[in-house]
Amino acid sequence: MSDLSLIGMVSIFTAGITIAIGSIGPALGEGRAVAQALSSIAQQPDEVNTITRTLFVGLAMIESTAIYCFVITMILIFANPFWDYAVKQAGG
Repeated sequence: MSDLSLIGMVSIFTAGITIAIGSIGPALGEGRAVAQALSSIAQQPDEVNTITRTLFVGLAMIESTAIYCFVITMILIFANPFWDYAVKQAGG
């Protein structure tokens, strides 16, 4: 097995693990946030606008973690600096 194929396999594996683990946390966090918001709205229906606005800001912040993981995954797959370095060292 050559160094290039090893770098390719490790990059793909790391990208898969990154997106898998990086999407579990935000999914659980968003589910819990929505459940708590619905519970709060049920207890205080007069504050629905404030709760909803705060919920959307919180969901955007939670979702940013998943977006960062997605960006790292795309970098590993399409713009991997290790791959470029290995190709230059191999003389290709």
